[in-house]
Amino acid sequence: MKYRHFGRTGLRISEIALGTGNFGTGWGHGADADTSRAILDAYAEAGGNFIDTADIYQFGQSETLLGDMLNGRREEFVLASKFTSGANANADRLVTGNSRKAMVASIEASLKRLKTDRIDIYWVHHPDGLTPSEEIVRGFDDLARSGKILYGGLSNFPAWRVARAVTLAELTHAVPIAAVQFEHSLVHREPEAELFPASEALGLGTVTWSPLGGGILTGKYRRGETGRAQALGGKVFQAEDSPQRSSILDTVLAIAAEHGASPDQVAIAWAAARQAVPMIGPRTLDQAKSNLGAVTLNLSPDDIVRLDTVSGPPRSVDAASANPRSDAIVPARAVA
Repeated sequence: MKYRHFGRTGLRISEIALGTGNFGTGWGHGADADTSRAILDAYAEAGGNFIDTADIYQFGQSETLLGDMLNGRREEFVLASKFTSGANANADRLVTGNSRKAMVASIEASLKRLKTDRIDIYWVHHPDGLTPSEEIVRGFDDLARSGKILYGGLSNFPAWRVARAVTLAELTHAVPIAAVQFEHSLVHREPEAELFPASEALGLGTVTWSPLGGGILTGKYRRGETGRAQALGGKVFQAEDSPQRSSILDTVLAIAAEHGASPDQVAIAWAAARQAVPMIGPRTLDQAKSNLGAVTLNLSPDDIVRLDTVSGPPRSVDAASANPRSDAIVPARAVA
């Protein structure tokens, strides 16, 4: 696996991150301890060194399992976790959201579950609609100065809030906001309008989640499998519910056949060509091995153009004339 510098930090991270939302069975859908360990081992063997979890994942089980699995090899990985939603279904209002109180309570609990003295990248999982950016920035700075986190990041925040937080950190000489994380795939390209340009301009490390569109881009739902269509209440599921999405999947399947690859590898390789770090979230060892095969898939410039074209947003002549940037899309780059 290749490695890249992460934003303006000194970190050198693998080109694919491992999301561990499926580590555990607390949500009623996920991987048991043995399968989770096998997935982590396969990822490490492939050269992966960036693990992402959250306190809410499997109601704390994901962090607990990782705490056991990383014993003796903690320093081989960049370990990221998130807070906002709490670690159980009935978390108290004082330990959820993005307040400094919730941040401090959450990291203390996460450190215990992960059996570590610090978290390398600590994400605010999503905006809570209440906590101002000033409070988040100051909270990150306090945690960094106490040695409990190395970097702070924002997950699922709009571009304007990312820019404000980065600016506040700069002006107050607080620990910088180092990274952003958001959903991005061939069936969810909206972040290309603002989040990608903002991330590049601000020098942020960029992690994208759900590169398979909740599984739609594997083609498995056409084969009758259910996956996220039914599991987890259908969350993070993108349905094949439009002619364009059918065309996107047709193109992914065609390119996969031409390369002798699997559809998931095509979708992940395309996401990686955005100069972001796509995050896979396998539930089985077979899924993990297939996903990791994306690092050896070389998409040609023609492949990229075909995928960009079929997945691009609808564009009217009148709208384009009125707004020259209405069709502005971050072009993917073929993997050399």
